[in-house]
Amino acid sequence: MRVVMTGAEGFLGWHTRVRMRALADHEVIPVDLANWHRLGELVASADAVIHFAGINRAPDREVEEGNAQLARELADAVNRAPGTPAIVYANTIQAGNGTPYGTGKAMASTILGEVAAAKGSSFADVVLPNLFGEHGRPDYNSFVATFAHKVVTGAAPQVQDREVDLLHVQDAAKVFIEALEGVGRRVVEPAATPTSVATVLETLTAQFEVYRRGEIPVLPSRLNVNLFNTLRAAMFPACYPIPLVRRTDPRGSLVETVRAHGSEGQTFLSTTVPGITRGQHFHLRKVERFVVVSGQARISLRKLLTNEVVDFDVDGSAPAIIDMPTLWAHKITNTGADELTTLFWTNELFDPQDTDTYPEDV
Repeated sequence: MRVVMTGAEGFLGWHTRVRMRALADHEVIPVDLANWHRLGELVASADAVIHFAGINRAPDREVEEGNAQLARELADAVNRAPGTPAIVYANTIQAGNGTPYGTGKAMASTILGEVAAAKGSSFADVVLPNLFGEHGRPDYNSFVATFAHKVVTGAAPQVQDREVDLLHVQDAAKVFIEALEGVGRRVVEPAATPTSVATVLETLTAQFEVYRRGEIPVLPSRLNVNLFNTLRAAMFPACYPIPLVRRTDPRGSLVETVRAHGSEGQTFLSTTVPGITRGQHFHLRKVERFVVVSGQARISLRKLLTNEVVDFDVDGSAPAIIDMPTLWAHKITNTGADELTTLFWTNELFDPQDTDTYPEDV
């Protein structure tokens, strides 16, 4: 499908585009402020529109009217399109709660639903709970991003505890991609995980205290894994490499490369001849660890959909941990004159039916 995506550079937009890159064969046309003036032209040739763009940080009147106005402009583009593009709208559980943001989002839903009905287009109103995940902006996208940033930097977050339902942003992206295939008018309410604000902070703090030593914390649930991946994103790249302790006696040396606290996992070893590169892929959920135990290598990572590349030069004479953040393409190249030996570890057993490994050059 040819999909116009407003707000494509935002938190949810970026995650949805990455997931589409991994799992769907859609052509995405990003729309942001720079090309919003071309909205009508772009929608005219689209099979579907995903509307993520919104205003949530501005004076009250601008928040309320701004969200409605964005929807009006998109509705006008859909109305003038020669076809009947499907509309998938990122709504919120705050819609209609009396706040400027909730009122504006509810108005936008009504506007887009009406134009879809008039055009005979399908319309999915996706009502989102609190989202969190990798690379959320502290003090903007999510309290989870704020907590992760503060835990890593040693700050003390202010906690006003309350019950909260959380949805990982990749799970939200999955819902939007699936909604493209739907028909008719429908409200989609993704299932979230109940927890509390205090519990999230306690979990992130406990994970950080274990992980700062290079050890893997207990990961008993998907929520814990997703919080851990969010924490790792907040730590990357400043907290890496994580040095390992080499214990030496007359018999030789010993290095503990993985200490996992109650976690499932799988370890494997590779050798690589000089000049050869391994990897060139990314993961959506896996925790993957690289430890060079002999030889020299360069580990390179690139954040998906960007040109942001981070390089680490590592040497087996001083073993250190480089863990691959989710949603970053990565590779390892033997840069030495001798054979390279690398130990790899992942937090889940290999499943040939669900490898969570997607080709992507760094």
